[in-house]
Amino acid sequence: MFRFLHSSDLHLGKRFGNFAGDLPGRLREARHAVIARLAQHAREQGADTILLAGDTFDTETPAPEVRRQALAEMRHHAPLRWVILPGNHDSLQAAPLWAALRAEAPENLVLATSPAPLALAPDVFLLPAPCTTRRPGRDLTEWMDGAATPEGALRLGLAHGAIRSFSEDTAAGDVIAPDRAQRAGLAYLALGDWHGPLEIDARTRYCGTPEPDRFKHEAPGAALLVDLAAPGAPPQVTPLPTASFAWRALALDLLEGDAALPALEAQLPDLRARRQTLARVVARGRTRLSEQAALVRAVAEAAPDFAFLALDETGLAVACEVDDLDRIDQGGALREAANALLAEARDPARSAGEREVAGAALARLYSYAQTVRP
Repeated sequence: MFRFLHSSDLHLGKRFGNFAGDLPGRLREARHAVIARLAQHAREQGADTILLAGDTFDTETPAPEVRRQALAEMRHHAPLRWVILPGNHDSLQAAPLWAALRAEAPENLVLATSPAPLALAPDVFLLPAPCTTRRPGRDLTEWMDGAATPEGALRLGLAHGAIRSFSEDTAAGDVIAPDRAQRAGLAYLALGDWHGPLEIDARTRYCGTPEPDRFKHEAPGAALLVDLAAPGAPPQVTPLPTASFAWRALALDLLEGDAALPALEAQLPDLRARRQTLARVVARGRTRLSEQAALVRAVAEAAPDFAFLALDETGLAVACEVDDLDRIDQGGALREAANALLAEARDPARSAGEREVAGAALARLYSYAQTVRP
């Protein structure tokens, strides 16, 4: 009966200011390139409509070039139809943005800015729930229950927000009713806001962002191909890959006596994939000072192969013995400093934070001594 693509959270123009060098620009360009990848999937799969369930833009004031270039790319893929819903990042409160979009929108772009049925095809109606503000304080999908559509018409919902409390910022009134599809007689409810894929029930899904932007979600970026093939039948949903970058949190669990380097190498992706990979090595457990220093060096040596690579060792306890201190120096100022740091790291009278700082300083001193020693 009807086939379409469900995507959301493109966050066009996202700055990625926590990264350095040319990486922020590469990540921004990847998000723009998602538009072409979605269009390619739609053509290959025989879908003529792409639903974007909010946060197409990262802010309420995207740069003019971000907005204009996105519209130009969508125009290029006519006759494919794009439907854009205001999300919490680009809500209707951003009146200048939506006025500009209305003025510049190509004919194949539909702005779903009103809670009113939109005809997508004969007997197929879209019920959008545009975000009025960043935190509307109510369930914006509630109107769908009583929305009038022709008898026997296929009803699709499009919304942006939490169907359960995803964070402390989510107010109780903002949470979308998890059974909204059933209440409103929807064949499918396309949701945006959660950046990972999530199936609420057979007719209600988050597609996740098509180009990941954090280490929180393990699943690669994708869009959902939704096929409503028969009246009353559950939708057939197929994920389609869209991401050009992979964000990976690599767990490295160590026991004292384990060799850290083979464990690290087993976690790192293939060399060819590293340029498009942002990875964070999360080291946990307990290891010797020598192994910790070797791990730090190995991550630093591998980092240039990656788009981004960092080591998180906050969960790693480091054991230090006298022979470890001997490798720093057997006497003199360096040894005195090492002895003092070890004492501070083991001092129960000090706070956990102070002991952690002392331990980190001792590890740095150990690494420095190994580097400068002839």
